Amino acid sequence: MFLALRELRFAKVRFGLMGAVVALIAVLMVMLSGLSVGLVRDGVSGLQNLPVTSFAFERGVQHDAAFSRSVVDVSAVDAWRSRPGVAEAAPYGNALINAKSDRGVDIDLALFGVAPDSFLSPEVSEGSRLNGPDGIVVAGTALDAGLRIGDTITVDRLGTKLRVIGATGGQDTFGHVDVAYVPLPAWQLIKAGVRQGGTVPEQATRDITAVAVRAEPGASVDLAAGDAAAGTESLTLEESYGASPGYTAETSTLQLIQGFLYAISALVVGAFFAVWAIQRRHEVAVLRAMGASRSWLLRDALTQAFLLLVAAVAIGAGIGVGLGSLITGGGVPFALSAPSVTAAAAGIVMLGLVGAGAAVARIASIDPATALGGNR
Repeated sequence: MFLALRELRFAKVRFGLMGAVVALIAVLMVMLSGLSVGLVRDGVSGLQNLPVTSFAFERGVQHDAAFSRSVVDVSAVDAWRSRPGVAEAAPYGNALINAKSDRGVDIDLALFGVAPDSFLSPEVSEGSRLNGPDGIVVAGTALDAGLRIGDTITVDRLGTKLRVIGATGGQDTFGHVDVAYVPLPAWQLIKAGVRQGGTVPEQATRDITAVAVRAEPGASVDLAAGDAAAGTESLTLEESYGASPGYTAETSTLQLIQGFLYAISALVVGAFFAVWAIQRRHEVAVLRAMGASRSWLLRDALTQAFLLLVAAVAIGAGIGVGLGSLITGGGVPFALSAPSVTAAAAGIVMLGLVGAGAAVARIASIDPATALGGNR
């Protein structure tokens, strides 16, 4: 420890440059973590806010497009309600639409068709809860986009008119589109492509996207048995995120970039300490000749790396959080999360120590006689 601190003070410029590189990597990691969390929230916050544990889709449906392709008969709801461990089951519809308000605001909406008296009916922070044949409750972020309580929106191509009667308190988005909760019959009308006032085909009145299932507290629902009884195919809530448009591609890309940054941080720190180890070769040989153990030398080098990494990552993470706070709330899907920032910082420190440990392991096994003899 004494030697590690002395060297940090002696070679301030070298360690400062190395710390600056690690700090920049930490800034990038924090920004990527914020972007990753923001994209997830912007893509599936509407699903995350639903009080469900699983969705039962059409059997054999493609999982990454389940919300757009699944068609389930409404009778499956009763089959799921009777399953052991199921507290509630309700019909759920999903559709993306383009619409325009009576004040000229163009907006895209993800329609969530729900029964107004079911557990899927959302709480509101403004206006009234879901009721009536044409009333809708929109996400709070839709108000930021220009909608107002009392607006009437018209669905493109169909001319169906829906009235905004309430808004949720936070962000509800699906596939980066604001969510609007609509009564199930109105959703079925739009999904069937029938103009307002028209007759909905009999089969369309029985079609839903999925059965939303909520398990009893602490209970485990046998999804396979339920699917066998209802003729469906279930995905847990978390698994259903992959069916949101673009979710898998976006998260996979960001995770790959983060993985490369972790690897880069380990390589950069390892390369620095490898060079530093070569420069210290004779000094370390003297210490070995004086009786310093290999474990002591390794601990000293890793302590040095740890102090450098912690200081640099703390500075970099602080800068990243500061920059992220300037972005949050703007048009970029960015959200700071303490767990994600902490995980990114800890990952850089741990992998940096791995790189440093691999580089200095050679020092711990140095032969003092050989090293000192090479200096004659």
